[in-house]
Amino acid sequence: MPGALDGLTVLEFAGIGPGPFACMMLADHGARVIRIERPGGAGRFGDAGNRDILNRNRERLALDLKDPDAIAQIRELARSADVLIEGFRPGVMERLGLGPEVLLADNPRLVFGRMTGWGQEGPMAPLAGHDINYIALSGALHTYGPAGGKPSFPVNAVGDFGGGGMLMAFGVLAAVFSAQQTGKGQVVDCAMVDGAAILSAMTWSFFGNGQWRDQRGVNLLDGGTHFYDTYETADGKWISLGSIEPQFYALLLERTGLKDDLAFARQMDPAAWGPLKAKVAALFATRTRDEWCALLDGTDACFAPVLSLGEAPHHPHNAARGTFVEDGGMVMPAPAPRFSGTPAPAPSLAGRS
Repeated sequence: MPGALDGLTVLEFAGIGPGPFACMMLADHGARVIRIERPGGAGRFGDAGNRDILNRNRERLALDLKDPDAIAQIRELARSADVLIEGFRPGVMERLGLGPEVLLADNPRLVFGRMTGWGQEGPMAPLAGHDINYIALSGALHTYGPAGGKPSFPVNAVGDFGGGGMLMAFGVLAAVFSAQQTGKGQVVDCAMVDGAAILSAMTWSFFGNGQWRDQRGVNLLDGGTHFYDTYETADGKWISLGSIEPQFYALLLERTGLKDDLAFARQMDPAAWGPLKAKVAALFATRTRDEWCALLDGTDACFAPVLSLGEAPHHPHNAARGTFVEDGGMVMPAPAPRFSGTPAPAPSLAGRS
């Protein structure tokens, strides 16, 4: 059965990180994605990236971008494509003769996605950078980490993938919808600094309304409280709590035996959070992670074990949903989200024919 994006044709210029992730999302759901690579393969793992999950479900085309015949071939492909996604620095595509002015003249309905860290304009636009830099400049990185400690970055999820690739996938599909209504394509300027900022919209809302202190680790959702944090267990493993709502908090206190400690009635008092966190940490250190799971799994206490990459695919919930799949000996996340009428095809590391 074809996926939800069956009939959409995307040209992808090979890169790393957010561009491939955006194209993986589109390809997962049925788009035909033609990945243009350097001769010899552009994958980080060799063999044209056949071990790179981000490159799954693609057709691959090796072209030398210094060859005028290759440029002519790309222009011909772009005439019938719906979307083009590239992640070069500003100006590179123009110097190749493949800029948006040229390609939109060839195909007025084309959506031209441009994936960069700093955007197509602004004083930092021509500079190099990585996820950690983009989320730093957006203000997001300042909010991650323990109280009194240094900023802690969540690998490269916020800049590269959430604020970059996912925003690009949304952006090009929005532009495709517009092109279907108007007959006119356009450029999608997707900058990871912008994306990291918009992912923090709730935090900015809290901050603007005086509900967020401009410090790390002292707020409702950043580990400042005793009921929204991670705790080490007796076996050196970890669990997570997110018991914000009063009824879920009450259930947590009941199941853990803390309900008779009147100090825990001060749930939303920031002055009480430090002492209460120390009590909760001491409590969770008395049993193993599995013992806490036996006590709190299957309840509305907003509890979950912190699973390793090796453990996560085998958790009963993930296994029941098929959250992870395997292809060619590689375990990887399954396509998401789920569609009832046009489910995503099984992912293939070998690509599509």
